Amino acid sequence: MGNNHVTALEINLNAIEHNLNAFKSRLLPKTKVLAVVKAFGYGSSAVEIAKFLESKVAYFAVAYLNEGIALRKAGIKTPILVLHPQKINLEEIIKLNLEPNIYSITILKAVIDAAKSLKVQHYPIHIKFNTGLNRLGFTKKEIPEILALVKNQKEVVVASVFSHIAASEDLNERAFTLQQINTFKEISNHLIPQLPTKPFLHMLNTSGIINYAAEAQFDMVRLGIGLYGFANDEAETAKLKNAISLKSIISQINTIEKGNTVGYNRAFKANETVKTATIPIGHADGISRKFGNGIGYVYINNKKAPIVGNVCMDMIMVNVSDINCQEGDEVLIFKDQLHVEDLAKRANTISYELLTAISQRVKRVVK
Repeated sequence: MGNNHVTALEINLNAIEHNLNAFKSRLLPKTKVLAVVKAFGYGSSAVEIAKFLESKVAYFAVAYLNEGIALRKAGIKTPILVLHPQKINLEEIIKLNLEPNIYSITILKAVIDAAKSLKVQHYPIHIKFNTGLNRLGFTKKEIPEILALVKNQKEVVVASVFSHIAASEDLNERAFTLQQINTFKEISNHLIPQLPTKPFLHMLNTSGIINYAAEAQFDMVRLGIGLYGFANDEAETAKLKNAISLKSIISQINTIEKGNTVGYNRAFKANETVKTATIPIGHADGISRKFGNGIGYVYINNKKAPIVGNVCMDMIMVNVSDINCQEGDEVLIFKDQLHVEDLAKRANTISYELLTAISQRVKRVVK
């Protein structure tokens, strides 16, 4: 049975390649790129993106084990970093040849035990240090304990050492970011000479590549939202191509006479005759109820059509009084990056949340 939901998310692979190259052009030729494809590739399709990028990047990263399983099942052979492994998953991670981020002594001991029980040697692990985001990671003072555990065993080998910047897109936080980078350099300089093999280093995310490539490029960078055409900065986003558009069609057009209402709880009341179009996409597809009552808008025949009344589970109604349109016409729910960024601003959130909210019942179409 096919997926006949007419609403579809279109993924433009040429745009993704353009965006990858736009970021590569800011880096030294020897710097490796890790493509972040967690959360279904930021709401697109992790498998399609990974298949396409497999020969073009050095690493992939996912958040959780099951995301790594999906890529391995799809035949992806490239190294995959699992950013948030749990103790309970470590054996499975090793069996699938996924590489865990080790962020605490507990997880470090557990991964050595898991490798032992599977009779595996020299298994690649990645050591994460917290330099100020205060989310996951070791602190500098844990280095002696890390070394004590890593030194006298053959089970695991430290493939990379990394950290994550808290505010790479905010130049008002430049002093804090430079402090994070320096802390990371100090940690690396202290740890690495005492390890039996030399790990590679990585710290920068999309905005980090834009703002700190000179200071913290190291051996690899981690490119996430940038691949999909967003750079957390209008001028930078303008240099990228739109990789994601969310499309639907008009199911029905209704004339609402003055005094009549539209939608649940009669949230919209017509002060004059209004023409509305009903579109098969709703909050179960990832269009937040925050966009109801004129906050959000779609494009129909190149014109903005504001959402009327409350967003329903499977539908929205939009005002098309001034738009020449018919049932069956195409509707752009997310036209391009500027549209997504504007919607995010109106809902007091960020583009990441809008993209990753697009539910799995919306079919993905690769172009």
